[in-house]
Amino acid sequence: MEDFRIAVAEGELADLRDRLARTRWPDAETVDDWSQGVPLAYLRSLCAYWADGYDWRAFEKRVNALPQYRTVVDGLGIHFLHVRSPHPGALPLVLTNGWPGSVVEYLDVIGPLTDPVAHGGSASDAFHVVCPTLPGYGFSDKPSAPGWGVQRIADAWAELMARLGYARYGAHGSDWGNSVTTALGQQHPGVLAGIHVQPPIAAPDPATFSDLTDRERSALESLAVSESQESGYAAEQSTKPQTVGYGLVDSPVALCAWIVEKYRSWIDFEGDPEELLTRDTILDNVSLYWFTRSGASSARLYWESFRQVSEWFSKSTTDTVRVPAGCSVFPREVPRPSRRWAARRYTDIRYWNEPARGGHFAALEQPELWVAELRNFFRLVR
Repeated sequence: MEDFRIAVAEGELADLRDRLARTRWPDAETVDDWSQGVPLAYLRSLCAYWADGYDWRAFEKRVNALPQYRTVVDGLGIHFLHVRSPHPGALPLVLTNGWPGSVVEYLDVIGPLTDPVAHGGSASDAFHVVCPTLPGYGFSDKPSAPGWGVQRIADAWAELMARLGYARYGAHGSDWGNSVTTALGQQHPGVLAGIHVQPPIAAPDPATFSDLTDRERSALESLAVSESQESGYAAEQSTKPQTVGYGLVDSPVALCAWIVEKYRSWIDFEGDPEELLTRDTILDNVSLYWFTRSGASSARLYWESFRQVSEWFSKSTTDTVRVPAGCSVFPREVPRPSRRWAARRYTDIRYWNEPARGGHFAALEQPELWVAELRNFFRLVR
């Protein structure tokens, strides 16, 4: 274990500003909405702020105030936050995000999770929080050979938690994190108090198609829309991540548009993303990808595992997860499986809820509600 601090060189900040100033902008979209992608006027405004108003050093200071480390697991350097609770009996909890996310998603919830008393809660809900960075993302190393799919990452997380001295713990995941967390539950059930997935990964059950609920029918409609209108990024990243990676690593505007489009599509809000998430929050995340040059390497996880995971949530359920599971299905999430669909994979669902608000980045969008979801589940399995 080596202590770690973020320290981006000043020359990198100057290079970013220079690249933003020299951007060759395309002509504007021919529609008055986001249906062709990120609107030109919106992106120019956001990138102008990135160049002249955004403060990366404030983000560095915020993250560097938390204990963070790097360690080599299975030959690869892994960056992680490890924030211990002051309360005796706290349950260790490993949190895993996905793409295009990062530790930014969890910064607002680490305090309430580790010290609930300081945030109006009970010490009995306390967690020791571990936030590992996925291989190829952020300040973790970039794999130099194929093979780092979700199952191998799950094994790496189990090794990391054992190395930290945790023999029993909980796990939560969203996006790629719910695939990793599900795999962790399958491959290392003996060490897990339970897993919380947002949402559960489960395909629609054809046996229910003659008796669909209104929510199930809506979920199927959303899946169809997603496949036809929102899956271009996944098709590119799962087939030719290196090709798109050149633009994502070389052009800050390309990277910003690539990520911001998904914020707009996946948050529980119909306007510009910054009307729900601040510009600084959005750019904290985009900048983390930029300064770590992880546009291509993060996309490769799609090449490694997307076909398998896509099959899991859209076409078939042939495997099971037997550890206690909690499931939160937020209203703007895709997919949104029903409990009876999810129960075909997660055979011991102890907690199920469909909150009234929130989307794919629920910990960012609705941090108090998100924390309540985790507390409600893990109370049942501590």
